[in-house]
Amino acid sequence: MQKSFTLDRLKVGDRATISELSTTELPAKFFEMGLLPGCIVEVRHKAPFNGPIGLHLLGSNSLVAIRKSEASHIFVEK
Repeated sequence: MQKSFTLDRLKVGDRATISELSTTELPAKFFEMGLLPGCIVEVRHKAPFNGPIGLHLLGSNSLVAIRKSEASHIFVEK
């Protein structure tokens, strides 16, 4: 059984599968960018001082950056 936790807790180089998004806290642009349940993401970069997190979306081969506060509303499983 895999544990679910928030995306902001991943380290650089970690891969995980999105299991759930808090739709009341996140704007629709996240769904349009491809951040959907079942999507595999890899953390490519974490800026210091709680800055943005750079993600590689493996399904669409896209690179996106999101705020740490937004990443805390995305639940993933390793």
